[in-house]
Amino acid sequence: MEKKIRCAFIYNKKNEFLTGRFFDNTYYNFFIKALRRNQRLDVKNYPVETKIDVSEFNDKHDVILLFDNNYIGTPHDVIGREKIDIPVISRVGDPHWAKKLHSKEFHDKWKIDYYFGFQHPDSFYQFYPNDYKYKTIIFGLESSLYQKVIPFRNRIKSKILNSGAIGTSKIFPRILSKIKNPELDINIHYKLRTLCNKLPYVVHTPTLSHEYVNDKYPELLNKYFAAIAATTYFPTIKYWEIPAAECLTFMEVNDKNKAEYLGFEDNKSAIFINEQNYTEKFEEYLHDTENKKWEEIAHNGRTHAMNYLNNDRATESLVDLMEELI
Repeated sequence: MEKKIRCAFIYNKKNEFLTGRFFDNTYYNFFIKALRRNQRLDVKNYPVETKIDVSEFNDKHDVILLFDNNYIGTPHDVIGREKIDIPVISRVGDPHWAKKLHSKEFHDKWKIDYYFGFQHPDSFYQFYPNDYKYKTIIFGLESSLYQKVIPFRNRIKSKILNSGAIGTSKIFPRILSKIKNPELDINIHYKLRTLCNKLPYVVHTPTLSHEYVNDKYPELLNKYFAAIAATTYFPTIKYWEIPAAECLTFMEVNDKNKAEYLGFEDNKSAIFINEQNYTEKFEEYLHDTENKKWEEIAHNGRTHAMNYLNNDRATESLVDLMEELI
């Protein structure tokens, strides 16, 4: 039997994302559940507070995996890093938060060898030095949550679902946000999603003010035939969660987010939209909702997401990276 890779997964014990009870279980499903399913890994969890001593890890582990590269999800004080020579891999969060969360300081403390995330490499290197090593690994889709889908005939077709955070329409807060935090401005990151919300046939469900939290997001998606995935600078997990629920996915694809790398094809497995054509694309669907081509596109999108963008496939890609480094 092939020897398993001994992985030390280190995270802050107060990290709500890993409790299994948070409004968003994406990271719990990947780090706590999917990693343990992998037959090539032997994972030991280290939930600690602000510091951890790794000086004796050489004899216990082959690789260190960090939840992320900032003090929010990972202990910021590491003791004995200079005494070990095993590689350190870290997930990277939203790249545009790198400066605000002092990610370079964190990098130097932990001597991180490699980063991974679901963003395109260009999105990573826009905010990180070119000598940092990065691999795109598209994780977040827990396939077991999407096994049952409601038939198309039982879904709402006259409305299009728009879920998640949006910007504000109030002038003063918009100006203030643009001046104080231009890189973090929600009105820019969710510009098209916010514009969509002004349309009478778009139904918005915010991040928290509803019952479909935790692992229940697929239940919300199953109510609608069509839904919107739109972020300006890089795709979020909605880009593969929505098609996994066999929704007709209106997907923002532009020069900034480079969402083509996800592997969806326009008019084959998703409908690509941008700030110039989104209303035209919506109305083409709404004026002919019974056209069977929409079902075919939705089905193809589900097939692609479930086969290629799931947590188990992501884990295999992460383990491949570990094998390269040890």
